Amino acid sequence: MKRKLDCILLVDDSHEDNRYHEIIIKEMDIVNRIEFALNGIEALDYLKREDRILPELIFLDINMPRMNGWEFLEQYKYLDPAQKAKVVVMILTTSANPDDIKKAKEIEDITGFETKPLSREIMMEILNQHFQDYL
Repeated sequence: MKRKLDCILLVDDSHEDNRYHEIIIKEMDIVNRIEFALNGIEALDYLKREDRILPELIFLDINMPRMNGWEFLEQYKYLDPAQKAKVVVMILTTSANPDDIKKAKEIEDITGFETKPLSREIMMEILNQHFQDYL
């Protein structure tokens, strides 16, 4: 690997899923920092902070309390470009609902749709597709 990603933001209300995904990502040794948000509000707050490390990759759950993934994306599109992820926003959810997949494909800011849990194979596919300069 040429270099690691600076930051991945995991947006998911499940502490267990966040922990599992953190383990997968850390074992792959592909990122310097992993940040967490338990809902869309926390994710937007993180992206707007002055002292944040801008994520190159956001994994976004759909079903969360307070602000779900769709509501987050509705607000995300209005962020200043300097506050958005540098490259990739991936839906990572338990939903395999065809309507959710169709909706995700229609949103410009979404790069892809994956079903939980994150695996090494999914992560390598994302790296191969979107982060060639990091491999």
